[in-house]
Amino acid sequence: MTEKRLSLRKNRRLELRFGPDEPKRIGFTCDITRQGFFIQSSSVCRPGTLLIVVMVMANNQEVRLEARVQWAKRVPPNLLRRVKKGGMGVKIIRFCAGEAIYHSYCAALNA
Repeated sequence: MTEKRLSLRKNRRLELRFGPDEPKRIGFTCDITRQGFFIQSSSVCRPGTLLIVVMVMANNQEVRLEARVQWAKRVPPNLLRRVKKGGMGVKIIRFCAGEAIYHSYCAALNA
């Protein structure tokens, strides 16, 4: 399969909250890029679902954004630590707050 991403993925674990209406569910990031990231979680949404995502970065700076689920892999909660890639790949649609913080974080990862 050909790689479609325009930038390199960086494996970083940040806690986040997400949900289609309210960010109530908890997950962790993986494979972060400027365009999107992977949410590791046993609670997944269907591809095409628009999510509200809230990340708390260093110094309690909050990044709030909307992202669309590109793909999802459901894994039972008791197997999530053993099975890689249980969760969803999301593409960032727009930032509500903290865009500069997120892009600075990604730039630092690629430096």
